[in-house]
Amino acid sequence: MGHFILVINPGGSSTKLALFEDERVIFSENLRHHGEELKKFSTSVEQLDFREKFIRDFLREKAVRIETLSAVVGRGGPFKPLESGTYIVNEAMLSDILEGRTQADHPSNLGALLADRLARNVGIPAYIVDPVSVDEFEPIARVSGLPELPRVSLSHALNIKMIGKRFAKEHGKDYNKLNLIIVHLGSGISVTAHKNGRMIDVNNANDEGPFSPQRTGTLPLSGLIRLCYSGKYTLNEMFNRVHKTGGLYAYLGTDNVEEVEKRIAQGDKEAEFYLTAMAYQIAKEIGAYAAVLYGRVDAILVTGGAAHSGFLVDAIKERVSFIAPVFVYPGEDEMLALALGALRVLNGEEKPKEYK
Repeated sequence: MGHFILVINPGGSSTKLALFEDERVIFSENLRHHGEELKKFSTSVEQLDFREKFIRDFLREKAVRIETLSAVVGRGGPFKPLESGTYIVNEAMLSDILEGRTQADHPSNLGALLADRLARNVGIPAYIVDPVSVDEFEPIARVSGLPELPRVSLSHALNIKMIGKRFAKEHGKDYNKLNLIIVHLGSGISVTAHKNGRMIDVNNANDEGPFSPQRTGTLPLSGLIRLCYSGKYTLNEMFNRVHKTGGLYAYLGTDNVEEVEKRIAQGDKEAEFYLTAMAYQIAKEIGAYAAVLYGRVDAILVTGGAAHSGFLVDAIKERVSFIAPVFVYPGEDEMLALALGALRVLNGEEKPKEYK
């Protein structure tokens, strides 16, 4: 008998659930929530009872008895800066989430709360793994150029860390002895430098780096300041402009890279130009992170949903292959990454970290 692990990944309009026996998925479901139901709640934490009932009802339908599980693991949210690893959900973590001491109100904060709710009364552990606030920056990486605005580490750490370890295992190497550049291509884009198992620098996809399907990335600063004070946009409208309707969406009216590729195949030169421009900016960022590692890069790993785009990946490779070999891992398997984080602890390969 292996370890049975329930994985919970709360999103903006759904809750993803999966049951694993060790690394083997038994089922994986995406439980959709109607917008009208969620509108009743002003914060993510207020959704806790609603989502817990949704999960328990579903588990009853699947005849899953929680007391037979080895652990429950939830997605980690934008907590305070943390080292990479698997954390046992404790009172300090729960208190910070419930009292709003996180870097943002995001549905992923519910992962720890829901895992605890299910695990607490049946005597099994609840964990979170590699939250978006994983912070292993070297001090020099925090300097922005303005003391009031230090750079912060927020990234797609869960998938990025899993891909780094997967690459190392596949090539018979120790992740903790590699220098890697790992790029996550999603609605936002994270470009990361890994030195001996630590993610020592990453662009915050909300603030800087290449533009992405939805986000603007780094912008001309003087022009941005003028735009903010132009009277054309409120504060929330500006945040929406740079985080949700910027990037490819602003240029082409879509954030779907697959659709952009189809347009290119049909001869759309504008679509080709802007997807090439995105690849250009990603490649520039990879070059910058090669400099972080003094040019000593063992491999460049490209992952995330947009890594399915052959056009995009080939355009990136064309510019960065001189730095190091490029390996592509399309898609993102956050559910497996969460299960593997818990499994490493259950198997005694890692010790769970304590949230303080």
